[in-house]
Amino acid sequence: MTAPSLVLLASGSTDSHVAQVVHTLRKRMQSMRPSLNVQLAFLSHCEPTCEQIGTILAKGEAEEAVFVPLDVTRAHKASDQAVEALDAIRPQHPGMALRLARPLGPAAELLTVVDLRLRQALSACHADELDGLVFAVADSGDPRGNALIHRRARQWRAHHKLPVQLAYADGSGQSVTSAVNALRVQGRRSIAVGFFHLDADHVYTAQAELAREAGAIAVSAPLGDDVRLLDLAMCRYSVAAMDLLDEAPANSGTNPPPGTEILSGFFTIDD
Repeated sequence: MTAPSLVLLASGSTDSHVAQVVHTLRKRMQSMRPSLNVQLAFLSHCEPTCEQIGTILAKGEAEEAVFVPLDVTRAHKASDQAVEALDAIRPQHPGMALRLARPLGPAAELLTVVDLRLRQALSACHADELDGLVFAVADSGDPRGNALIHRRARQWRAHHKLPVQLAYADGSGQSVTSAVNALRVQGRRSIAVGFFHLDADHVYTAQAELAREAGAIAVSAPLGDDVRLLDLAMCRYSVAAMDLLDEAPANSGTNPPPGTEILSGFFTIDD
């Protein structure tokens, strides 16, 4: 039995350099899992769209596909835009089983990537001392995701033994400017901002500029095409692929398709 196709689902951007990050993730995933059919779809601004990928999968006679949202703030359920995109293509391909996996979410191991990006930023500006940190996210995600974002901020604070302020780009919490200023009120002067954003889209660019204007001595690059994102995507794919198997007729006698084994050794989304 052929394993379900894996479709990385990204939000999309008008900036080709931003979109290239996700294309690189797809190529790396395909290299890591050559037995899988790995595709990429964008929800807006870029091609291929979900509709185009649905057509490509149908032409390739794919019977099943799992769409994995590359969303690092939502933990339990994909965005309405992702749900609507998949609902729109299902009637076009009634013979194909399509599953929307859980998003990547604010997983604990991604804090390592934030630290790596921040160390690079600090090295570039020759900063050797910090007394405050801002953990900046694009949005609050879903309720479970927001609870985990707060947990990640607490873990980051405990790890670095520094005060940490949370900042939200969508207005659902304090802004990055307010977060930096809150640390300054506490007497902190050497403040850095770690960005928990997937890529350098217009939201990240605007927030990074605000952080610098507020006096942050360093701002990290976004998560980018780090392989740990692909490890998470594979975990989400594996769970959703097993759900597809559970939906098969009980007497089908099929074994789990190759490539859908549950990966071990990673934090779960509940961590």
